[in-house]
Amino acid sequence: MMTTTNADGYATGEAPWPAPSRAWWAVGVFCIAAVLSYSDRQILSLLVDPIRADLHASDVQIGLLQGAAFALIYAVAGVGLGRAADVLPRRLVIVAGIVIWSLATVACGFATSFGSLFAARAAVGIGEAALAPAAMSIITDSFPVNRRGAATGTFLMGMIVGGGVALALGGLIVQAAEAGALRNLPILGTLAPWRSGLVILGVLGLPVALLAATVPEPRRRNAIGGGPVQAVPFRDAARRLAALWPVLLPLYAAMGLSSLCDFAILNWVPTLLSRRFGVGVAEIGGVLGTVVIVGGVMGSAGAGIVADRMAKRGGASARLILAVGAMLGGVLSTFFVLAPAPVVVFALAGLWIFASTTGQSIGITVVQELAPGDARGLSVSIVSLINIGLGLALGAALPALILEHVLHDPTAVGAAITAVALPSAILATWLYRTALAAARKLDKT
Repeated sequence: MMTTTNADGYATGEAPWPAPSRAWWAVGVFCIAAVLSYSDRQILSLLVDPIRADLHASDVQIGLLQGAAFALIYAVAGVGLGRAADVLPRRLVIVAGIVIWSLATVACGFATSFGSLFAARAAVGIGEAALAPAAMSIITDSFPVNRRGAATGTFLMGMIVGGGVALALGGLIVQAAEAGALRNLPILGTLAPWRSGLVILGVLGLPVALLAATVPEPRRRNAIGGGPVQAVPFRDAARRLAALWPVLLPLYAAMGLSSLCDFAILNWVPTLLSRRFGVGVAEIGGVLGTVVIVGGVMGSAGAGIVADRMAKRGGASARLILAVGAMLGGVLSTFFVLAPAPVVVFALAGLWIFASTTGQSIGITVVQELAPGDARGLSVSIVSLINIGLGLALGAALPALILEHVLHDPTAVGAAITAVALPSAILATWLYRTALAAARKLDKT
């Protein structure tokens, strides 16, 4: 049954939405938190060789630190925290998550062994699992349908910008530490450069937690019975989501495979540039960070605006047309094995980030529009579960396994990345197309 809406995207007879200033303040704070989240998560990709030398770790162990150490606990905690976002004050869930992951990032900087660093990374995963479900639930309850894509894209832009910030800021911190700029600072002056970078990023999170406490909590919409939300049992919420499986199943899988490519590329392209082309850490951080930020902004915020216009004209399913088109270009960007020079590696990475963030921002927007109001946190936690459980755990580890056990050549990083990313990108594109076909049928009912 279709809901009648006016020109501004408000349902007929529906309660007023929050003031735009309040809604966009929440998006801005969440975007900053997402930048921090992905900075803490992604900075290890820039520190592979220093950590490897300091802790006497192998490439496979580094892959586990980048992937499984974070992903397994994130995936397990994510569903519970997604449910918490449906039944608890969402602002409280976010603040607690930021504090936990920030302190855990500081602990990473003081780790003295592979085991202790693994445990600290797992704690980072617990904290970061709280952000996306609660933030997306607030965003969906703050914006009408034809403005939701831009807001969602802006929030997701923070995640991609965070990857770029981790590379750029991390490179500057490491370079400054290596040059002795931190020598006279308490605590930091006694740490190895890679440790300083982790401690600094962790401390920066505490003011962001205070900022998140200022976000207003909007009224939950589409709740059963109206009025104050009475959360349905977990089993009932899961059953209502399962009824949407023709669209959600291929969409979840497509985003998971796209995420796998994200982590295979972002975690190992710095190593490719360093080992094959001899590019320095500062240059990798500055250039790759900029490329990731530009591609991410274009693919999330930019695509969100375009997708909103497409949805206004052709329904919610029309958004997915843009996702399919972007992913076709993304398939071509996975051929790192053929890159003859660093500039080509940077260009391929930027093209992939644009394609992936376009698909991810549109996919999450569609998931939130389909999910019942009291199951939105759960619906996003499933995205996180698949994206991190499949994407980060495998995306970070598979290139390392291929390098050590198939190629037996530590300089063949480009071939390892392509071996993982190319088939995953092809399958993800097909799954987005499958979700589009199912969504079109749903629009007609």
